[in-house]
Amino acid sequence: YSARPNNNLQQTMKKIVAVNASPRTTWNTATLVREAAKGAESKGAEAVIFDLYKLEKYTGCISCFGCKLPEHKGVCVCKDGLSPVLDEIRSADGLIIGTPNYLGDVSAGFRALYERLIFQSLTYQAEQMCCNERRIPVLMIMTSNAAEEFYPQIGYDKMLANYQQMLSNMVGPTKILISGDTLQVKNYDKYQWTMFDPKAKQERHDTIFPQEMQKAFALGAELL
Repeated sequence: YSARPNNNLQQTMKKIVAVNASPRTTWNTATLVREAAKGAESKGAEAVIFDLYKLEKYTGCISCFGCKLPEHKGVCVCKDGLSPVLDEIRSADGLIIGTPNYLGDVSAGFRALYERLIFQSLTYQAEQMCCNERRIPVLMIMTSNAAEEFYPQIGYDKMLANYQQMLSNMVGPTKILISGDTLQVKNYDKYQWTMFDPKAKQERHDTIFPQEMQKAFALGAELL
């Protein structure tokens, strides 16, 4: 008799990669990313969490085309702070990635990862555009000062749709969670921001944001 590891148990353990693409590691975006990760963990998954702005120096795609060579097909060869994130995503069973809305788009950190994640799988071959054969579900979270109901008026809905479509095509089926009209700072009295009603902001944060945390948890659980 020889003892053997229970490979069935090992195979049932799923891994979710959760990425906070905000420079703030305890605020709105980070909170929702971690809640989604907790949702995945509630289904028995291991969650590997990255705060992009805590990583070693990195860049977006440097257009070296190394990922287009046969020996590196589908793998970004640029070695920097994003390399461990990309490596983990390649072996993950799901991806959670959250970003604040900066000037009508994603954060610079998100964009850098997005470029590297997407471009490595783009083949430039008419017969097969994507070489990624391991598709995984994606949850993209966006937080913003703008309320969600204003997204169609200011074009944020189209911006998000573009990211959703590309992630769905190149990584896997992608869902979007929006948290708008967020509380940006604890003390609005320090700033001369006459556009905002601090009481209304705080009230929304106290009543609606917890509901969005619950939704993030549920969507994270649905990744499995």
